[in-house]
Amino acid sequence: MRSVGERAAKDALFDGFAEVAKALASGRRAEIIDVLAQGERSVEEIAAEIDQSVANTSHHLRAMARAGLVTTRRDGTRIFYALASERVGELWAALRDVAGEHVAGLERLAAAYLGDRDGIDVVDRKELAARLKRGEVLVLDVRPTAEFEAGHIRGARSLPTTELRRQLRAIPRDTEVVAYCRGPYCVYADDAVRELNRRGFRARRLIDGFPEWKRAGLPVAAGNGGSTGG
Repeated sequence: MRSVGERAAKDALFDGFAEVAKALASGRRAEIIDVLAQGERSVEEIAAEIDQSVANTSHHLRAMARAGLVTTRRDGTRIFYALASERVGELWAALRDVAGEHVAGLERLAAAYLGDRDGIDVVDRKELAARLKRGEVLVLDVRPTAEFEAGHIRGARSLPTTELRRQLRAIPRDTEVVAYCRGPYCVYADDAVRELNRRGFRARRLIDGFPEWKRAGLPVAAGNGGSTGG
């Protein structure tokens, strides 16, 4: 038989483990993790991405920081947040994948957000890496510019979806295009592929996104090299 003290100690230990789950017990916090998996962002940028006030966003970030999920740094008057480690990104990916397999109705919710994907062809990481190495494909990073600069697939060009129509002339028509964004539930790549296909380009999307590519140990780069510009 365990003593009362041992029981209390075990309870405290497992309550400590549960702090991580409590810190993620909000859709907005999960979305913040998804954004920060792309790279460091300021509070204001995160707030804009998740469509929340700076005050609400700061509240969520402080709770996540107390649980050790994110770190902060100050640059003048601005505060920047980043994931505490790659393991946090792995935790988010595992949570997302488990939910996709076991949560009833999630597929319907994803379809309501992402739209009909029947006409969107995908390419896996292995095939894309090989074709990119051979120079057979143009890879477009359609995430916001700040995320591209924080880290992107080596050889990709930055072309946020907000700039896509204006930059169509910079895309060669004799090359297949592959678009990617944040992950399997990111709508940017879907929107880009739909638009490109409507305009007569041959376009597919990466099956997941940049964080999965990076975790797989495939070539990455950082900085603004590869922007379409113009």
